[in-house]
Amino acid sequence: MNKQTFTLLAIAFFIIPSVTKAQAFEADSKVINVGVGIGGNYGVWSGGSSMPQINISYEQGVWETAGPGVITLGGFVGHKSYKYKAADWKWSWTTIGLRSAYHYNGIDNEKVDLYGGLMLGYFIYSADGYTGGSGGMGLDGFLGARYFFAPNVGAFVELGGGMYNFSILKLGAAFKF
Repeated sequence: MNKQTFTLLAIAFFIIPSVTKAQAFEADSKVINVGVGIGGNYGVWSGGSSMPQINISYEQGVWETAGPGVITLGGFVGHKSYKYKAADWKWSWTTIGLRSAYHYNGIDNEKVDLYGGLMLGYFIYSADGYTGGSGGMGLDGFLGARYFFAPNVGAFVELGGGMYNFSILKLGAAFKF
């Protein structure tokens, strides 16, 4: 190997890794979020008790965009219940949805994943001991962030995406595979 080839290889070895960004979310990434949703209009009446919304979501990178980002497709399932003790009434809300998000890859930190998207969902409302129970479809938006403590394990926070205000804020664990 001559001196010029060695010099070019040495420069490439040191420069290419410094300009290449490792991203938290790429086109082949798959992530499962498991969390709880808090806040919302349902379950805040006195004389009752409410469980937070328990939720799970899945996202898979589908394609990279022309800008610094990745589009994902996935699903969401969430459940919340409320019990009014004075009249022995119980309500529950289950949400099932399809999600798509844009994950912004313009920051230089492989541990951070910033995203926002839309969910088309169907909610099932049931009531026990009280008149009511039905369902409906809706479109909901969400903004979120993940921080990966290890290559495959992290935490997430999301605003919105709780379908009809069943939860305002979701927190939990994220698992990448």
